[in-house]
Amino acid sequence: MVCLQIFSATNLCSSLRSTVNAAIHIPKLPRVFSIPQLPKTKPLIDDFNVPIHHINTNQLEKNSVVLTTQSHDRNTNDIIIIKLYAVLEAVSDRVEMHHNIAQQRNNWNTLLLNSINMITLTATTLAGVASAATTTCSDSSLLALKLSSALLFSAATGLLLIINKINPSQLTEEQRNATRLFKQLQRQIRTTIAIGNPSEEDVKDAMDKVLALDKAYPLPLLGAMLEKYPAKFEPAVWWPSNKGKPQRKKMGKMNNGWSEELEMEMKEVVEVIKRKDTEDYNRLGNIALKINKSLAIAGPLLTGIAAVGSTFIGNNGSSLAAFVPLMAGSLAAAVNTFQHGGQVGMVFEMYRGSAGFFNFLETSIKSTLSEKDLAKIENGELFEMKMALKLGRSISNLRELASKSATGDMDEFASKLF
Repeated sequence: MVCLQIFSATNLCSSLRSTVNAAIHIPKLPRVFSIPQLPKTKPLIDDFNVPIHHINTNQLEKNSVVLTTQSHDRNTNDIIIIKLYAVLEAVSDRVEMHHNIAQQRNNWNTLLLNSINMITLTATTLAGVASAATTTCSDSSLLALKLSSALLFSAATGLLLIINKINPSQLTEEQRNATRLFKQLQRQIRTTIAIGNPSEEDVKDAMDKVLALDKAYPLPLLGAMLEKYPAKFEPAVWWPSNKGKPQRKKMGKMNNGWSEELEMEMKEVVEVIKRKDTEDYNRLGNIALKINKSLAIAGPLLTGIAAVGSTFIGNNGSSLAAFVPLMAGSLAAAVNTFQHGGQVGMVFEMYRGSAGFFNFLETSIKSTLSEKDLAKIENGELFEMKMALKLGRSISNLRELASKSATGDMDEFASKLF
Protein backbone atom coordinates (compact mmCIF):
# COMPACT_ATOMS: atom_id res chain seq x y z
CA MET A 1 0.00 0.00 0.00
CA VAL A 2 2.85 2.35 0.84
CA CYS A 3 4.57 1.44 -2.41
CA LEU A 4 1.45 2.24 -4.36
CA GLN A 5 1.26 5.66 -2.78
CA ILE A 6 4.89 6.39 -3.59
CA PHE A 7 4.42 5.36 -7.22
CA SER A 8 1.32 7.53 -7.48
CA ALA A 9 3.20 10.51 -6.04
CA THR A 10 6.02 10.01 -8.51
CA ASN A 11 3.65 9.90 -11.47
CA LEU A 12 1.97 13.04 -10.25
CA CYS A 13 5.25 14.94 -10.07
CA SER A 14 6.20 13.80 -13.56
CA SER A 15 2.83 14.89 -14.88
CA LEU A 16 3.16 18.30 -13.26
CA ARG A 17 6.71 18.75 -14.71
CA SER A 18 5.41 17.92 -18.18
CA THR A 19 2.60 20.38 -17.76
CA VAL A 20 4.96 23.18 -16.68
CA ASN A 21 7.33 22.51 -19.57
CA ALA A 22 4.47 22.66 -22.04
CA ALA A 23 3.26 25.92 -20.56
CA ILE A 24 6.56 27.80 -21.09
CA HIS A 25 7.57 26.23 -24.43
CA ILE A 26 8.78 28.81 -27.06
CA PRO A 27 8.48 27.88 -30.73
CA LYS A 28 11.65 27.80 -32.80
CA LEU A 29 12.29 30.85 -35.01
CA PRO A 30 12.67 30.25 -38.73
CA ARG A 31 16.28 30.28 -40.02
CA VAL A 32 16.72 33.50 -42.05
CA PHE A 33 20.37 33.05 -43.01
CA SER A 34 23.08 30.58 -42.34
CA ILE A 35 26.78 31.21 -41.73
CA PRO A 36 28.79 29.23 -44.25
CA GLN A 37 31.49 27.12 -42.90
CA LEU A 38 34.98 27.92 -44.12
CA PRO A 39 36.64 25.11 -45.96
CA LYS A 40 39.54 23.57 -44.32
CA THR A 41 42.75 24.89 -45.82
CA LYS A 42 45.48 22.66 -46.94
CA PRO A 43 49.15 23.49 -47.26
CA LEU A 44 50.28 24.78 -50.67
CA ILE A 45 52.46 21.78 -51.09
CA ASP A 46 49.44 19.51 -50.69
CA ASP A 47 47.56 21.34 -53.50
CA PHE A 48 50.28 20.44 -55.93
CA ASN A 49 50.78 17.03 -54.41
CA VAL A 50 54.47 17.73 -54.19
CA PRO A 51 56.39 16.45 -51.23
CA ILE A 52 58.56 18.99 -49.46
CA HIS A 53 61.73 17.16 -50.24
CA HIS A 54 60.96 17.43 -54.00
CA ILE A 55 61.05 21.34 -54.13
CA ASN A 56 63.57 22.62 -56.73
CA THR A 57 65.78 24.95 -54.72
CA ASN A 58 67.89 25.77 -57.80
CA GLN A 59 64.85 27.22 -59.55
CA LEU A 60 64.04 29.34 -56.51
CA GLU A 61 67.59 30.68 -56.51
CA LYS A 62 67.35 31.50 -60.24
CA ASN A 63 64.08 33.37 -59.70
CA SER A 64 65.67 35.30 -56.86
CA VAL A 65 68.61 36.25 -59.09
CA VAL A 66 66.24 37.41 -61.86
CA LEU A 67 64.28 39.59 -59.45
CA THR A 68 67.49 41.07 -58.06
CA THR A 69 68.77 41.80 -61.58
CA GLN A 70 65.49 43.47 -62.56
CA SER A 71 65.60 45.60 -59.42
CA HIS A 72 69.19 46.60 -60.19
CA ASP A 73 68.25 47.50 -63.78
CA ARG A 74 65.40 49.67 -62.52
CA ASN A 75 67.72 51.46 -60.12
CA THR A 76 70.29 51.99 -62.88
CA ASN A 77 67.64 53.34 -65.23
CA ASP A 78 66.40 55.72 -62.53
CA ILE A 79 69.93 57.04 -61.98
CA ILE A 80 70.39 57.60 -65.73
CA ILE A 81 67.10 59.51 -65.92
CA ILE A 82 68.17 61.64 -62.94
CA LYS A 83 71.45 62.41 -64.73
CA LEU A 84 69.57 63.41 -67.88
CA TYR A 85 67.35 65.70 -65.84
CA ALA A 86 70.48 67.28 -64.33
CA VAL A 87 71.86 67.93 -67.83
CA LEU A 88 68.44 69.24 -68.89
CA GLU A 89 68.44 71.69 -65.99
CA ALA A 90 71.88 73.00 -67.00
CA VAL A 91 70.72 73.36 -70.61
CA SER A 92 67.59 75.27 -69.54
CA ASP A 93 69.77 77.63 -67.51
CA ARG A 94 72.01 78.26 -70.52
CA VAL A 95 68.99 78.96 -72.72
CA GLU A 96 67.90 81.69 -70.33
CA MET A 97 71.40 83.17 -70.01
CA HIS A 98 72.08 83.31 -73.75
CA HIS A 99 68.64 84.81 -74.41
CA ASN A 100 69.19 87.58 -71.85
CA ILE A 101 72.72 88.33 -73.07
CA ALA A 102 71.49 88.49 -76.69
CA GLN A 103 69.02 91.20 -75.68
CA GLN A 104 71.68 93.05 -73.71
CA ARG A 105 74.18 93.08 -76.58
CA ASN A 106 71.51 94.13 -79.04
CA ASN A 107 70.90 97.11 -76.75
CA TRP A 108 74.64 97.81 -76.80
CA ASN A 109 74.60 97.96 -80.57
CA THR A 110 71.66 100.40 -80.67
CA LEU A 111 72.91 102.67 -77.89
CA LEU A 112 76.52 102.82 -79.08
CA LEU A 113 75.48 103.41 -82.68
CA ASN A 114 73.23 106.33 -81.76
CA SER A 115 75.75 107.78 -79.27
CA ILE A 116 78.70 107.67 -81.67
CA ASN A 117 76.67 109.17 -84.50
CA MET A 118 75.48 112.02 -82.27
CA ILE A 119 79.03 112.70 -81.08
CA THR A 120 80.41 112.60 -84.63
CA LEU A 121 77.73 114.87 -86.07
CA THR A 122 78.06 117.31 -83.15
CA ALA A 123 81.82 117.49 -83.69
CA THR A 124 81.28 118.04 -87.41
CA THR A 125 78.84 120.85 -86.69
CA LEU A 126 81.30 122.54 -84.32
CA ALA A 127 84.03 122.24 -86.95
CA GLY A 128 81.74 123.90 -89.49
CA VAL A 129 80.86 126.74 -87.08
CA ALA A 130 84.53 127.24 -86.30
CA SER A 131 85.48 127.43 -90.00
CA ALA A 132 82.67 129.94 -90.66
CA ALA A 133 83.62 132.12 -87.68
CA THR A 134 87.33 132.38 -88.37
CA THR A 135 86.98 136.03 -89.42
CA THR A 136 84.26 137.14 -86.97
CA CYS A 137 85.07 135.34 -83.70
CA SER A 138 87.85 136.15 -81.32
CA ASP A 139 90.83 133.88 -81.02
CA SER A 140 89.62 132.44 -77.68
CA SER A 141 86.17 131.57 -79.06
CA LEU A 142 87.69 130.00 -82.15
CA LEU A 143 90.09 127.97 -80.00
CA ALA A 144 87.20 126.74 -77.86
CA LEU A 145 85.27 125.58 -80.94
CA LYS A 146 88.32 123.86 -82.40
CA LEU A 147 89.16 122.06 -79.14
CA SER A 148 85.57 120.98 -78.58
CA SER A 149 85.40 119.56 -82.09
CA ALA A 150 88.75 117.79 -81.73
CA LEU A 151 87.80 116.28 -78.34
CA LEU A 152 84.47 115.02 -79.65
CA PHE A 153 86.12 113.48 -82.71
CA SER A 154 88.71 111.85 -80.44
CA ALA A 155 85.97 110.44 -78.20
CA ALA A 156 84.17 109.08 -81.27
CA THR A 157 87.41 107.47 -82.44
CA GLY A 158 87.91 105.71 -79.10
CA LEU A 159 84.32 104.49 -78.98
CA LEU A 160 84.53 103.24 -82.55
CA LEU A 161 87.67 101.28 -81.73
CA ILE A 162 85.85 99.61 -78.84
CA ILE A 163 82.61 98.90 -80.70
CA ASN A 164 84.49 97.57 -83.73
CA LYS A 165 86.54 95.31 -81.49
CA ILE A 166 83.54 93.61 -79.88
CA ASN A 167 81.11 94.11 -82.79
CA PRO A 168 77.81 93.98 -80.80
CA SER A 169 75.64 92.99 -83.77
CA GLN A 170 77.81 89.91 -84.30
CA LEU A 171 77.76 89.16 -80.56
CA THR A 172 73.96 89.33 -80.66
CA GLU A 173 73.74 86.88 -83.54
CA GLU A 174 76.11 84.49 -81.75
CA GLN A 175 73.88 84.46 -78.68
CA ARG A 176 70.75 84.01 -80.81
CA ASN A 177 72.32 80.97 -82.45
CA ALA A 178 73.40 79.62 -79.06
CA THR A 179 69.87 80.06 -77.69
CA ARG A 180 68.37 78.24 -80.68
CA LEU A 181 70.85 75.36 -80.48
CA PHE A 182 70.47 74.95 -76.71
CA LYS A 183 66.68 74.88 -77.13
CA GLN A 184 67.15 72.19 -79.78
CA LEU A 185 69.30 70.17 -77.38
CA GLN A 186 66.70 70.71 -74.66
CA ARG A 187 64.01 69.18 -76.88
CA GLN A 188 66.26 66.25 -77.78
CA ILE A 189 66.89 65.40 -74.11
CA ARG A 190 63.18 65.61 -73.32
CA THR A 191 62.44 63.30 -76.25
CA THR A 192 65.03 60.80 -75.00
CA ILE A 193 63.44 60.80 -71.54
CA ALA A 194 59.91 60.52 -72.96
CA ILE A 195 60.79 57.55 -75.19
CA GLY A 196 62.23 55.79 -72.17
CA ASN A 197 65.05 53.33 -71.52
CA PRO A 198 67.96 55.83 -71.81
CA SER A 199 71.56 54.69 -71.47
CA GLU A 200 74.81 56.07 -70.15
CA GLU A 201 75.77 56.79 -73.75
CA ASP A 202 72.81 59.18 -74.00
CA VAL A 203 74.03 61.04 -70.91
CA LYS A 204 77.59 61.26 -72.26
CA ASP A 205 76.33 62.43 -75.66
CA ALA A 206 74.21 65.17 -74.06
CA MET A 207 77.12 66.39 -71.92
CA ASP A 208 79.47 66.43 -74.92
CA LYS A 209 76.97 68.52 -76.86
CA VAL A 210 76.65 71.00 -73.98
CA LEU A 211 80.43 71.41 -73.73
CA ALA A 212 80.77 71.77 -77.52
CA LEU A 213 78.12 74.53 -77.54
CA ASP A 214 79.83 76.30 -74.64
CA LYS A 215 83.05 76.32 -76.62
CA ALA A 216 81.40 77.43 -79.87
CA TYR A 217 79.42 80.30 -78.29
CA PRO A 218 81.17 81.54 -75.14
CA LEU A 219 79.40 83.94 -72.80
CA PRO A 220 82.30 86.10 -71.51
CA LEU A 221 83.91 88.84 -73.59
CA LEU A 222 87.39 88.94 -72.11
CA GLY A 223 89.66 86.03 -72.91
CA ALA A 224 87.06 83.74 -74.49
CA MET A 225 85.41 85.97 -77.09
CA LEU A 226 85.42 84.69 -80.65
CA GLU A 227 87.67 86.47 -83.13
CA LYS A 228 85.51 88.98 -84.99
CA TYR A 229 87.94 89.53 -87.89
CA PRO A 230 89.67 86.20 -88.56
CA ALA A 231 92.29 85.92 -91.27
CA LYS A 232 90.16 83.32 -93.08
CA PHE A 233 86.46 82.57 -93.07
CA GLU A 234 85.67 79.36 -91.20
CA PRO A 235 82.22 77.86 -90.60
CA ALA A 236 80.91 77.59 -87.05
CA VAL A 237 81.38 74.24 -85.28
CA TRP A 238 79.02 73.50 -82.37
CA TRP A 239 78.99 69.69 -82.27
CA PRO A 240 81.44 67.27 -80.61
CA SER A 241 84.06 65.69 -82.83
CA ASN A 242 83.80 62.02 -83.80
CA LYS A 243 87.45 61.27 -84.40
CA GLY A 244 88.69 57.72 -84.28
CA LYS A 245 85.45 56.01 -85.30
CA PRO A 246 85.97 52.70 -87.10
CA GLN A 247 84.90 52.51 -90.71
CA ARG A 248 81.95 50.24 -91.39
CA LYS A 249 82.15 47.50 -93.93
CA LYS A 250 79.75 47.28 -96.82
CA MET A 251 76.13 46.77 -95.84
CA GLY A 252 73.94 43.81 -96.49
CA LYS A 253 70.73 43.97 -98.41
CA MET A 254 68.67 45.45 -95.53
CA ASN A 255 69.50 46.17 -91.92
CA ASN A 256 67.78 48.58 -89.51
CA GLY A 257 66.02 50.37 -92.34
CA TRP A 258 69.26 50.82 -94.28
CA SER A 259 70.12 49.51 -97.70
CA GLU A 260 72.88 49.95 -100.23
CA GLU A 261 70.66 52.29 -102.26
CA LEU A 262 70.01 54.50 -99.23
CA GLU A 263 73.70 54.58 -98.35
CA MET A 264 74.59 55.70 -101.87
CA GLU A 265 71.81 58.31 -101.75
CA MET A 266 73.23 59.83 -98.57
CA LYS A 267 76.73 59.89 -100.07
CA GLU A 268 75.42 61.78 -103.09
CA VAL A 269 73.64 64.26 -100.80
CA VAL A 270 76.98 64.92 -99.09
CA GLU A 271 78.60 65.59 -102.47
CA VAL A 272 75.82 68.03 -103.43
CA ILE A 273 76.18 69.89 -100.12
CA LYS A 274 79.94 70.17 -100.64
CA ARG A 275 79.71 71.22 -104.25
CA LYS A 276 76.88 73.71 -103.98
CA ASP A 277 75.83 75.02 -100.57
CA THR A 278 79.04 74.90 -98.55
CA GLU A 279 80.96 76.51 -101.39
CA ASP A 280 78.37 79.29 -101.81
CA TYR A 281 78.23 80.18 -98.12
CA ASN A 282 82.02 80.14 -97.85
CA ARG A 283 82.20 82.61 -100.75
CA LEU A 284 79.53 84.89 -99.27
CA GLY A 285 81.13 84.66 -95.85
CA ASN A 286 84.49 85.78 -97.23
CA ILE A 287 82.84 88.77 -98.93
CA ALA A 288 81.07 89.76 -95.70
CA LEU A 289 84.33 89.37 -93.78
CA LYS A 290 86.22 91.68 -96.16
CA ILE A 291 83.48 94.33 -96.01
CA ASN A 292 83.36 94.13 -92.22
CA LYS A 293 87.13 94.52 -91.95
CA SER A 294 87.18 97.48 -94.31
CA LEU A 295 84.41 99.31 -92.45
CA ALA A 296 85.99 98.57 -89.08
CA ILE A 297 89.19 100.27 -90.26
CA ALA A 298 87.52 103.12 -92.14
CA GLY A 299 85.34 104.42 -89.28
CA PRO A 300 88.05 105.17 -86.67
CA LEU A 301 90.42 106.32 -89.40
CA LEU A 302 87.97 108.96 -90.63
CA THR A 303 87.16 110.26 -87.15
CA GLY A 304 90.88 110.38 -86.36
CA ILE A 305 91.56 112.43 -89.49
CA ALA A 306 88.69 114.74 -88.57
CA ALA A 307 90.07 115.16 -85.04
CA VAL A 308 93.48 116.16 -86.37
CA GLY A 309 92.04 118.35 -89.14
CA SER A 310 89.79 120.29 -86.76
CA THR A 311 92.85 121.63 -84.92
CA PHE A 312 94.07 123.36 -88.12
CA ILE A 313 90.86 125.27 -88.79
CA GLY A 314 91.58 128.97 -89.30
CA ASN A 315 95.33 128.59 -89.74
CA ASN A 316 96.62 130.80 -92.59
CA GLY A 317 93.04 131.12 -93.87
CA SER A 318 93.26 127.81 -95.73
CA SER A 319 89.91 126.42 -96.86
CA LEU A 320 91.35 122.88 -96.98
CA ALA A 321 91.77 122.89 -93.20
CA ALA A 322 88.04 123.44 -92.80
CA PHE A 323 87.08 121.02 -95.58
CA VAL A 324 88.92 117.97 -94.18
CA PRO A 325 87.15 117.65 -90.77
CA LEU A 326 83.74 118.34 -92.31
CA MET A 327 84.12 115.66 -94.98
CA ALA A 328 85.83 113.13 -92.69
CA GLY A 329 83.23 113.57 -89.93
CA SER A 330 80.31 113.16 -92.32
CA LEU A 331 81.83 110.07 -93.93
CA ALA A 332 82.59 108.59 -90.49
CA ALA A 333 78.94 108.91 -89.47
CA ALA A 334 77.84 107.27 -92.73
CA VAL A 335 80.33 104.41 -92.37
CA ASN A 336 79.33 103.79 -88.76
CA THR A 337 75.65 103.74 -89.70
CA PHE A 338 76.26 101.32 -92.55
CA GLN A 339 78.42 98.96 -90.47
CA HIS A 340 76.50 98.83 -87.19
CA GLY A 341 73.08 100.06 -88.33
CA GLY A 342 73.20 97.63 -91.25
CA GLN A 343 74.63 94.97 -88.87
CA VAL A 344 77.34 93.74 -91.20
CA GLY A 345 78.79 91.71 -88.33
CA MET A 346 75.46 89.94 -87.90
CA VAL A 347 75.42 89.11 -91.63
CA PHE A 348 78.93 87.65 -91.36
CA GLU A 349 77.90 85.53 -88.36
CA MET A 350 74.76 84.41 -90.21
CA TYR A 351 76.86 83.14 -93.11
CA ARG A 352 79.23 81.47 -90.65
CA GLY A 353 76.31 79.71 -88.97
CA SER A 354 74.74 78.70 -92.29
CA ALA A 355 77.99 77.21 -93.55
CA GLY A 356 78.33 75.44 -90.20
CA PHE A 357 74.83 74.01 -90.61
CA PHE A 358 75.73 72.33 -93.90
CA ASN A 359 79.00 71.10 -92.41
CA PHE A 360 76.96 69.65 -89.56
CA LEU A 361 74.71 67.78 -91.99
CA GLU A 362 77.75 66.48 -93.83
CA THR A 363 79.36 65.36 -90.58
CA SER A 364 76.14 63.70 -89.39
CA ILE A 365 75.77 61.70 -92.59
CA LYS A 366 79.42 60.62 -92.62
CA SER A 367 79.33 59.69 -88.94
CA THR A 368 76.19 57.62 -89.43
CA LEU A 369 77.55 55.85 -92.48
CA SER A 370 80.83 55.07 -90.73
CA GLU A 371 79.24 53.54 -87.61
CA LYS A 372 80.29 49.90 -87.34
CA ASP A 373 77.36 48.69 -85.22
CA LEU A 374 74.13 49.27 -87.15
CA ALA A 375 72.07 48.66 -84.02
CA LYS A 376 73.45 51.87 -82.50
CA ILE A 377 72.48 54.19 -85.33
CA GLU A 378 69.15 55.67 -86.29
CA ASN A 379 66.71 53.81 -88.48
CA GLY A 380 67.57 54.43 -92.13
CA GLU A 381 64.12 55.56 -93.24
CA LEU A 382 63.82 57.91 -90.26
CA PHE A 383 67.28 59.33 -90.93
CA GLU A 384 66.38 59.95 -94.58
CA MET A 385 63.18 61.76 -93.55
CA LYS A 386 65.09 63.99 -91.10
CA MET A 387 67.68 64.89 -93.72
CA ALA A 388 64.94 65.79 -96.18
CA LEU A 389 63.21 68.03 -93.62
CA LYS A 390 66.47 69.76 -92.69
CA LEU A 391 67.18 70.48 -96.35
CA GLY A 392 63.63 71.71 -96.95
CA ARG A 393 62.75 69.00 -99.43
CA SER A 394 60.43 66.03 -99.70
CA ILE A 395 61.83 62.51 -99.62
CA SER A 396 61.11 62.01 -103.32
CA ASN A 397 62.88 65.28 -104.20
CA LEU A 398 65.86 64.28 -102.09
CA ARG A 399 66.10 60.95 -103.91
CA GLU A 400 65.77 62.71 -107.26
CA LEU A 401 68.52 65.14 -106.28
CA ALA A 402 70.81 62.26 -105.34
CA SER A 403 70.10 60.45 -108.60
CA LYS A 404 70.78 63.59 -110.65
CA SER A 405 74.02 64.10 -108.77
CA ALA A 406 75.05 60.51 -109.46
CA THR A 407 74.42 60.92 -113.19
CA GLY A 408 76.04 64.36 -113.32
CA ASP A 409 72.87 66.16 -114.45
CA MET A 410 72.72 68.89 -111.80
CA ASP A 411 72.04 72.03 -113.85
CA GLU A 412 68.31 72.20 -113.24
CA PHE A 413 68.66 71.20 -109.57
CA ALA A 414 71.66 73.31 -108.62
CA SER A 415 69.61 76.21 -107.28
CA LYS A 416 66.94 74.19 -105.48
CA LEU A 417 68.89 73.12 -102.41
CA PHE A 418 68.42 76.26 -100.30
